[in-house]
Amino acid sequence: MPDVDALLRRHAQLKQKRTLVEQPWRESYAYTYPLRGAKLMQQTGGSSIPHDEASLTSTAKAVTAAIYDTTATDGVRILASAIVAGTTPANSRWPAYGVAGYEEDDIPGEVKQYLDDGAELIWRNIHNANFDQVAFECAVDLCIPGLFAMFVDEDLEGGFTFEQWPLAQLWVGASKAGGPLDVVHREYWPTAEQAVNFYGETMVSPRVLKQSKDKPDERIGYLWVIEPRPGADGKLAQTMPYSSTHIELASKKLVRESGYHEMPLILPRWMVLPDSVYTQGPVWDALPTIKTLNKTVEFTLQNLDMAVAGMWGAVDDGVLNPRTVRVGPRKVIVMNDKNSFFPLSPAGKFELGELKIEQMQREVRRLLMADQLTPQDKPQMTATEVQVRVEIIRQLLGPVYGRMQSEYMKPLLERCFGIALRAGVLGQPPEWLLGKTLSVRYNSPLARAQKMVDVAAMDRFESTLAQEVAATGKTELLDNYDFDGAARERAELLGVPMKLIPAARKVEKMREERAAKQAEQQQQAMAAQAIGGQAIRT
Repeated sequence: MPDVDALLRRHAQLKQKRTLVEQPWRESYAYTYPLRGAKLMQQTGGSSIPHDEASLTSTAKAVTAAIYDTTATDGVRILASAIVAGTTPANSRWPAYGVAGYEEDDIPGEVKQYLDDGAELIWRNIHNANFDQVAFECAVDLCIPGLFAMFVDEDLEGGFTFEQWPLAQLWVGASKAGGPLDVVHREYWPTAEQAVNFYGETMVSPRVLKQSKDKPDERIGYLWVIEPRPGADGKLAQTMPYSSTHIELASKKLVRESGYHEMPLILPRWMVLPDSVYTQGPVWDALPTIKTLNKTVEFTLQNLDMAVAGMWGAVDDGVLNPRTVRVGPRKVIVMNDKNSFFPLSPAGKFELGELKIEQMQREVRRLLMADQLTPQDKPQMTATEVQVRVEIIRQLLGPVYGRMQSEYMKPLLERCFGIALRAGVLGQPPEWLLGKTLSVRYNSPLARAQKMVDVAAMDRFESTLAQEVAATGKTELLDNYDFDGAARERAELLGVPMKLIPAARKVEKMREERAAKQAEQQQQAMAAQAIGGQAIRT
């Protein structure tokens, strides 16, 4: 039975730890995607209590009206799109599975076929679900606060369902120093009617049950805690490796206890802050320039308003009242003298403002990597240009990709494999797999781009070796290179489906059979030649 008081005490501690990043997160949202961060901006004292719609709307309008330049918003969109396209594209298969501790040639063919078919099925089911929409929205949050939360669960038909949890509702922690985020506290506020329908009449407190009848739309606060369960055996929902506990905040009543076989929340981070589990995103690096750019554009627009609409001076001559006069078409302005009312020239310099704006826009795009990630304005690119561009993208996103592998794609694919296996959609696994640990590999475009360095090195060496053999005639130089191993390595680096690559033992057997058949044909030819020669002599 979970200790409710202990969970609530830890929840208060986690709230305190998140205050370090809340203000940077708010500012990062305010200048890029303010509506996504409106609830975070509304929080006071670390509470996720829902504010009334009028207050939330007022905040959203205020922060949206403060944006005068959308360069940062566009840069975040481009970077988020590049992350999705480079890690989890819908148009090419990126999941792959292996067996931990075993080389490819040591895995039986039927096992490799089972894992390859499973990866294909999981990839299709992921993208047949709502993953693509949720993945992009999550990538946007990864670029702004540097963290997102994707909840992965099974749908009613044995497939997958994905949901992004708002950061305003989450407080996180890690059970191991330097380890991944695996402790999640979520405050959420369903209506009384929704709470009763979800938890049941017998589990909610009497007050909530009464409210569901008298005031069904009144919101009730709940705390949902997901964390590792020490010593779990996984035989029952209450003893699975990850516990799931729901607490009604007002009454401190435990309303549901269950568990998960894998961590159901995917929580990747951009850059972890020292001595903290929280992060900062690339927007924070560009925020000083973004704020300056926004202010400069605001001043320029004000100057433009004066230049277009005009700015006037007036003398209080006893007839003209400068405080009440209004300039406009078909209006008669009464004055004592024509010199009592005169135009003024704005003192601002548009050229300087425009030059500075363009300079800062380029800087924001550079800091958000949007200047290199956008497609080039060329109808056709040579193979060399494409390779150089891929290398640039690899260098830009490569450092981020390492953390994305360990904190995003690995737990995502492990969770999806576990759901699919328990639902029976993968069929009965081969007996050889029992008791062995699954390993996750990636064939995403960004992973392949990183591997292209090895492919290019292999190509250059093979070309150089062939030139040396041709120049010297020393064919024994070819003994310095394993062409069979290179062919298999190149296929894996290029992401060729493993079902198309026969095992090394099978290739060896095919060659032995081919050699035996050729030897047999030679013997038959020699026998036929001998018989023919004897017939001639006769």
